[in-house]
Amino acid sequence: METRRIVDILRNAQPDESVTIQGWVRTKRALKDFSFMEVNDGSFMENLQVILNPDLPDYENILKQLNTGASVEVNGILSPSPGKGQRIELKASQVKVYGEANPETYPLQKKRHSFEFLRTIGHLRSRTNTLGAVFRVRNACAHAIHQFFQERGFLWVHTPIITANDCEGAGELFTVTNLNLKEMPQTETGEIDYSQDFFGRKAYLTVSGQLQAEVMAMTFRDVYTFGPTFRAENSNTSRHLAEFWMVEPEMAFCDLSGDMDLAEEFLKYIFKSVLEKCPEDMEFFNKRIDDSVLATADNIINNQFERVTYTEAIALLEKAKRKFEYPVSWGLDLQSEHERYLAEELFKKPVIVTDYPVEIKAFYMRLNEDEKTVRAMDVLAPNIGEIIGGSQREERLDILEQRLQAQGMNPEDLWWYLDLRRYGTVPHAGFGLGFERLVQFMTGMGNIRDVIPFPRTPLSAEF
Repeated sequence: METRRIVDILRNAQPDESVTIQGWVRTKRALKDFSFMEVNDGSFMENLQVILNPDLPDYENILKQLNTGASVEVNGILSPSPGKGQRIELKASQVKVYGEANPETYPLQKKRHSFEFLRTIGHLRSRTNTLGAVFRVRNACAHAIHQFFQERGFLWVHTPIITANDCEGAGELFTVTNLNLKEMPQTETGEIDYSQDFFGRKAYLTVSGQLQAEVMAMTFRDVYTFGPTFRAENSNTSRHLAEFWMVEPEMAFCDLSGDMDLAEEFLKYIFKSVLEKCPEDMEFFNKRIDDSVLATADNIINNQFERVTYTEAIALLEKAKRKFEYPVSWGLDLQSEHERYLAEELFKKPVIVTDYPVEIKAFYMRLNEDEKTVRAMDVLAPNIGEIIGGSQREERLDILEQRLQAQGMNPEDLWWYLDLRRYGTVPHAGFGLGFERLVQFMTGMGNIRDVIPFPRTPLSAEF
């Protein structure tokens, strides 16, 4: 008999069907005349209740093995459930126990556990209701991202994880080396001689696939990356990870306006898709984690995003009848409190801020005619602040060379990037979205470490 997933049984199956399920015991209760257990296979928020009658083969022995955490296979017949809040249950005709779980040592007994404790048992925490819901939403979100771009003719490109370039110029990179750390070769000036390393030069784990995506966009027009990125930022906060996933579309023959349109369309599509695929999980987050989750999703899906320039945003913040912790003045970057004020209190919906000062943005962003601002954009969302950052890229060779030199970068290190402006340059634009930030925003989870299966943070590389 073919094994069925519990999500399919609870949503679609009818009484009198014969089914086989496989999963893990969540709870068991032995009564005088019969026993029952709840089984979950990770496919659904709810468990399937299984009735165990004493005429079950080897009933007493099996009952002793059916503790929380044990893995089982159950054959039986579905029947209407007399219990409250459940439509159907499974009357077992045969139960096979694959692996037992000692109730005295199994750490996930039926009680509330803190997220801090659950992080210490990362190999088991996905069996809880909350983390199970998180990873189903994460999966649905990733699927929707690919679907969104594939439906629009974008090419998924796999950009390198090992790179010689620091795309953002921030210097927070993990160095990749094959040198003997006990006997590092040195140059005549006493510096590490990376010419003897595996790549013959200094190499890093990537912080972004954007520059390589631009290369591919110059052939395929519309491309996107979706892969792991790394930041060696020694930050122990609820918003930072050392290893995270990034989504980065890049479009040739596209300006800042088209970039903003795509970002807005993208967020609406992802939220709508996840609500359709994981309604029970999203309802759970709204009930147990953050009661604004569904309202936030509705706000994203059904509002036209506000669009203001950085200069206009600064003026609005200066007029605000409240005191900010960080100063507000033209030329300073917006802080999270400023971004959230604009999205949550002032406009009460997502806001796209454009045209930031040149001094606070990356070298590759297109210089505006005023030579004071660049064609950058940030999408600010209620409850989280910046969720997307992007720009129209600088397609003019002479100005790009000037920007590189102004930021103390060596143009020769990016000769291939400059070549794109020599041979068939076009206006192009793109944006980046931190995947974990999106999942955190979508679910209302308070800590970014709880929306990735195995978080990598300072002093923590467990599991």
